[in-house]
Amino acid sequence: MLTSYTTTTAATIFLLLLLLLTPCSATPPRPFKKIYAFGDSYTDTGNTASGTGPRSFSYVSNLPYGRTFFHHPTNRYSDGRLVIDFVAESLSLPFLPPYLNRKADTSAGINFAVAGSTAIRHAFFVKNNLTLNITPQSLQTQLTWFKKILEAQKCKSALSTPEECAAVFRDALVWVGEIGANDYAYTVGSTVSGQTIQRGAIRSVTGFIETLLNKGAKYMVVQGLPTTGCLTLAMYLSPESDRDDIGCVATVNNQSYIHNTILQTNIQNLRRKYPKAVIVYADYWNAYRSVVQNAPKLGFHEVYKTCCGSSGEPYNFDVTATCGSESASSCQNPSQYINWDGVHLTEAMYKVVSELFLKGVFTDPPFESLLRRKQNSA
Repeated sequence: MLTSYTTTTAATIFLLLLLLLTPCSATPPRPFKKIYAFGDSYTDTGNTASGTGPRSFSYVSNLPYGRTFFHHPTNRYSDGRLVIDFVAESLSLPFLPPYLNRKADTSAGINFAVAGSTAIRHAFFVKNNLTLNITPQSLQTQLTWFKKILEAQKCKSALSTPEECAAVFRDALVWVGEIGANDYAYTVGSTVSGQTIQRGAIRSVTGFIETLLNKGAKYMVVQGLPTTGCLTLAMYLSPESDRDDIGCVATVNNQSYIHNTILQTNIQNLRRKYPKAVIVYADYWNAYRSVVQNAPKLGFHEVYKTCCGSSGEPYNFDVTATCGSESASSCQNPSQYINWDGVHLTEAMYKVVSELFLKGVFTDPPFESLLRRKQNSA
């Protein structure tokens, strides 16, 4: 028995040594080598400057913006990381540099999103005297920037071969962050109807997606609009009588819901037209709603009140003294708040939403199925 035990032990030790000495291959290869991101302030990692960002939120270059993770402002509209930052981390990629930082290393991707950006071209807002929109960049601007990057990689619409463009997108994830909320916000109180904005914004986003698909994009995530009626600014501006079953502004949430429903129909049509591409819809509306409904379980004690703002109860929000201004201050623990500054979210909220997208049930098809398709194509 002793001989048998000794022999077995020796064999086990030999196998362990063999495993230790064999080069480790347990870590799977990265499914994507780069990310191209688009959108507005929910995705922007630094393309905006305080002078061209959303008018009432012009202190993004000041602390306490960035205080939680970076410990200094990064021109992100939050106390820390955004959904796109958590996406990059999950794929073992570095944070995406903003396109306008020409000195940055862009080998792992580029972020084209701009705070204050609209889906509809800026000229539309100028023509209609909508002076709230001081951000000249729109989704079309971001597309123009991206085309310059593609041209530098020999992917030109008329001059390149499909193989050249395919090489650009083969290992790239295209992330279309939420875009269109600003279009509605800039027309509040104007004679421009919500239906006009809805048609124009959805047409723009759908055309943008199809342009990228025609260029050769194979793996894409498209975020819908969040429950914009749950943002502090919407609560601040609306009457108490306009509330839905989760305590948010009913008319605003309904507007975003209808917008998303039409967008999803268009995405489904694009899936049929481009069957070789994987287009994932990220349901920001229901993800946000789910967080509100389960806020205490997720560690959120303040659902509507801002962490960074002024004027105290009920929302700690004053549109004339927003986060970063001399009159404003920030809460001790942002992780207990959903809203950061009245329009943008805390890092804690962005983290939960990213997990709901990457691991949860709020993407169609599931994000994991996109990863499997990518790995199977390698």
